[in-house]
Amino acid sequence: MNGAGPPTKRVGAGVVLLGVLAVAANLRAPLAGYPPLIESVRDDLGVGASAAGLVQSGAILMMAVGSFVGPAVSARTGRERGLGWSVALIAVGSLLRAVPALPTLVVASLLIGLGIGLAGVQLTGVVKHHLADRAGAVTGGYVVSMMVGATVASAIAVPIAVGLGGWSWSMAVWTVPAVLAFVVWLPIARHISEPAAAAPRLALPWRDAFARRCACYQAGTSTMFYGWITWLAPYYEGQGWSAQRAGVLLAAWSVTQIPAALLVPALAERHRRWRFWAGATVACGIAGTVGAMLVPQIPGVGPWGWAVLMGIGVGAGFPLGLAVIAWRTPDGHASAAVSGLALGVGYVAAGLAPLLMGLLIDVTGGYRAAIAVLVAGGLLQAGAIWRIGDEPRGRPVSPRPAGPASQPGP
Repeated sequence: MNGAGPPTKRVGAGVVLLGVLAVAANLRAPLAGYPPLIESVRDDLGVGASAAGLVQSGAILMMAVGSFVGPAVSARTGRERGLGWSVALIAVGSLLRAVPALPTLVVASLLIGLGIGLAGVQLTGVVKHHLADRAGAVTGGYVVSMMVGATVASAIAVPIAVGLGGWSWSMAVWTVPAVLAFVVWLPIARHISEPAAAAPRLALPWRDAFARRCACYQAGTSTMFYGWITWLAPYYEGQGWSAQRAGVLLAAWSVTQIPAALLVPALAERHRRWRFWAGATVACGIAGTVGAMLVPQIPGVGPWGWAVLMGIGVGAGFPLGLAVIAWRTPDGHASAAVSGLALGVGYVAAGLAPLLMGLLIDVTGGYRAAIAVLVAGGLLQAGAIWRIGDEPRGRPVSPRPAGPASQPGP
């Protein structure tokens, strides 16, 4: 295979898509399986809300690290092989969670977060390079796969813990789908991989206005997603719900995200009105969050309506952020660079949110101040949507080689 040109593809786009979906199913499940078990973890290990939040925050902050270094890893290994090894990290971290001790749980979460962060950047480049004709639909598809994994994980976490005899075994179960995804993707990657030497090592485009706006957008939507995925179930346990019922509420929140992720990016692509659809969905997310904060359980309805609104907001928010990057960057390398910056900044904000929320819960003895953090995240996302707009401003982001003499795009 000539390092100067693209590889000869021996597999069809449908097979590549199936491999992408298999990997994507593992990019939220290990995180979603933890929140329904938080109270059990706290009771068993004798830790407070802030320490329990640190486990999730550590994973998300490592996702930021993975996103920032993802373009460099892609250049060194090739994005296709890098994607395979990223899911292998998720498998190792999930296996370590079988040990019921706080230090091991933290280390395992760091490995899982690093794998997810690396995989997110590689996936964006793979979609842009191999499935560019339907980037919006494919992005929605793999985000749905992520959400299905998260929905199943949150719904069955408590029953598995009961059946297997402990929360640690319930979280370690997610080793199995990660190993299966690795086995499925690696042979596909060997046939479609672009030589690593053909991929330039890119600087993150910190000086590009579009990239910075995308970073603010991802910071907002990721704060809302990871804040709720961590604290929605404990919040309603504090309202008197059982752990299993709260896990079902979290699953319902996740299920609502699936049609939003499939339909909204496709509608935005078809009608070329990204700002309208992004603005409508973030308005839903803010409305649901404020409603849950002020009126946690509507008489006769409960919190299900709030969960639906919040699910629409975060369900469409993440794929819309990835899709606008795919639409406005010229190739897979530039797409990886911009998504690396946007996802990295987003995950830093999202990683701090569950920890800050846990601290506020400990300090105030309630959830209202913690949920206000999520409202602030939604407002940040809304401001970024307005600035990004419906059409590119200036020239599209182009890849720039990293090095002492190079600078990010203007």
